[in-house]
Amino acid sequence: MLKTIIEKCASKIKGESYKLDGNLGLLTIFQIALERLRNLLRGICYSRKLNQRVFVGKHVTIKNRRYLCLGKGVTIGDYVSIDGLSRDGISIGNNVSIGPFSILQASGVISNLGAGLKIGDNSGIGAYSYIGAAGGVSIGQNVIMGQYVSFHSENHNFSLPDIPIRKQGVTREGIVIEDDCWVGAKVTFLDGAFLSRGCVVAAGAVVRGVIPPNSVIGGVPAKVIKSRL
Repeated sequence: MLKTIIEKCASKIKGESYKLDGNLGLLTIFQIALERLRNLLRGICYSRKLNQRVFVGKHVTIKNRRYLCLGKGVTIGDYVSIDGLSRDGISIGNNVSIGPFSILQASGVISNLGAGLKIGDNSGIGAYSYIGAAGGVSIGQNVIMGQYVSFHSENHNFSLPDIPIRKQGVTREGIVIEDDCWVGAKVTFLDGAFLSRGCVVAAGAVVRGVIPPNSVIGGVPAKVIKSRL
C-alpha cells in the first residue's frame, strides 16, 4: 500500500511513470518516504509558492533568494550552497536534482556581477559539484552528471607580467551544455566550452571549445573518441 502511494506521488511530481525497486523492504520504503517529507517541509520554507513541491536537504544555504527561480519537483541535497546574485539570476527547471555538498555561484565579486545560470528540466548535478556561472552557464534538459563536475565560465587575463594577475581583469565567454548529455565524474568545463546535444563525456575529461553533436569524448584536453551515430 505504502509503495503504491509513493509511486503514484513520485509519478505525479515527475510527470512520468515511476516505480520503486522490488527489492526494497517496507521499513526502507517508510524511511525514504519520511526523509522526503522532511525535505518537502524544508522546501516550503524556501519556496516562493507553496505548490512548487521543492525538496530541500539538511543545512542548505541559499543566498540572494530573489535572484533564484525554482521549478516544481526540484531536489536540493544536504549542505548545498546556492548564491543567486547575478544579472540574470539562477533558473532551475522542473525535476532537477542537485547533489549534496554542491556549490552554485553566479558571481565571484560584487564589482562585476556574473551572467547567471540556467538548468533545464529533468537534469541532475552530481554530489560535490561546482558551477561558477560568472560568464553564464546554460545546461539543457535531461542532462545527467556524475560527482565532482566543475564549471569555470571566466578566465583571468595574465599577459602583463608587471601587473598582478588579479588586477588584469577577466574574459567571459560562457559555457553551454545542450540537451540529453551524459557527463562523467570529475569532468571540468572551461570557459567557452559548448557541448552539443547527445554527447557523452568520459570521467576526468577537461572540456573546451565546441564539441559536435552525439560525440563520445575524453582526455585532457577532451577529444572526440567516436560518434554515437
